[in-house]
Amino acid sequence: MIRSKWLWAALFIVPAMELFGFILVSSYLGAPKTLLILMSTSIIGLLMMRFEGKKVLQDSKEQMQEGRVPGRTMLDGLCIFFGGLLLILPGFITDIVGFTLVFPLTRPLYRGFLLKWIEKKMKNGTFTFYRR
Repeated sequence: MIRSKWLWAALFIVPAMELFGFILVSSYLGAPKTLLILMSTSIIGLLMMRFEGKKVLQDSKEQMQEGRVPGRTMLDGLCIFFGGLLLILPGFITDIVGFTLVFPLTRPLYRGFLLKWIEKKMKNGTFTFYRR
């Protein structure tokens, strides 16, 4: 019940903040430049996501060949995936969060939160994983 309230709030608050960002930036730069910036950040972000994703896949393959579990690398992959999704969405706030998820220097901040969330879910017994 509480989770659904947060989800509904996010579905209304995030677009409202993005719209405010569009209006604010376009009032300073104009609409064409604002749209150009948004398209540029999406393209650059997708290219970064592609590059970082390949790097994470290569690192995880190497770790598995060495017989190690690629735990941290898999968390990096999740961060890159969600960062890429946010970069596809138009908006300045989602682009900022998306870039920080994809960028290797800021990704550890999110990785720590994600690891704590997974540990909490596993301790509660609400984290489910499936095997083939």
